Amino acid sequence: MRAEIEKIQQMMEKANYVTDPAIATSVHLAMTLRKPLLIEGHAGVGKTEVAKVMARMLDTNLIRLQCYEGLDAAQALYEWNYPKQLLHIKLEEATTHSLREKEATIFSEPFLIRRPLLQAISQDGKPPVLLIDEVDRSDEEFEAFLLEVLAEFQVTIPEIGTITTAHPPHVILTSNRVRELSDALRRRCLYLWVDFPGFDKEVRIVTRKVPGVNEALARQIARFMESVRSLRLSKVPGVAESLDWAQALASLHADHLDEELVLETLGCVLKDADDIKRFKRELTASGLKRFVAAEG
Repeated sequence: MRAEIEKIQQMMEKANYVTDPAIATSVHLAMTLRKPLLIEGHAGVGKTEVAKVMARMLDTNLIRLQCYEGLDAAQALYEWNYPKQLLHIKLEEATTHSLREKEATIFSEPFLIRRPLLQAISQDGKPPVLLIDEVDRSDEEFEAFLLEVLAEFQVTIPEIGTITTAHPPHVILTSNRVRELSDALRRRCLYLWVDFPGFDKEVRIVTRKVPGVNEALARQIARFMESVRSLRLSKVPGVAESLDWAQALASLHADHLDEELVLETLGCVLKDADDIKRFKRELTASGLKRFVAAEG
């Protein structure tokens, strides 16, 4: 078992994802047990990336359903191509086909638009990775519908019939906890909480993802981010902000942090006016040393 987990971890690292045993174990279990994996955590900590890396590991397609308020079954499952149907009807007006024959023609596969859920269920060959991103942004009604689809992995289209998958997709759901998900959905899934990375892990992430940053600067960035996250901020910066900042610093050919550089590039890290004011007050009171003291 341990060897299998280590293999998954190595595969994820090879796919350019800096991971740890907890994440690798969750991915291994999701693949082995063929259960959906619900990943929760702060924004920008790499939840979505797990699905992308999983698809690369398995050499299969990634199908993404981006959730939002108001998303309904039709937008997630399938729709009929009405403009194409209307055009076909106009072209067929002069034919002698019966009304039933015409209806059978326009409500058939060539006129069907497959949305992400139907794409994932009906894909031939290798099972795809189905990413249901930010499921907490969808409505409770859609969540209930989603639960039914994940339980059966089949879809009934009245005009065509029931489509059942021969190869159920690997399913990853992500949530930023905008709202609490139902117990029913949680019970259906394996669960993984992804927290902000520790100092050493964040150094590895920055040096791996941003080659233009030397290790000394990467360590300063990681220590700075660790300190900033300890402040009471409205929007706590995640790993995504660390990488954006590292790329900005690399483009400026910076090799260390100083107060002027931090203030000039602060918009890469903090995205809220009140948070910026709060940070500047702390910087004025304590100086930059408070945020990068351990690194020199």
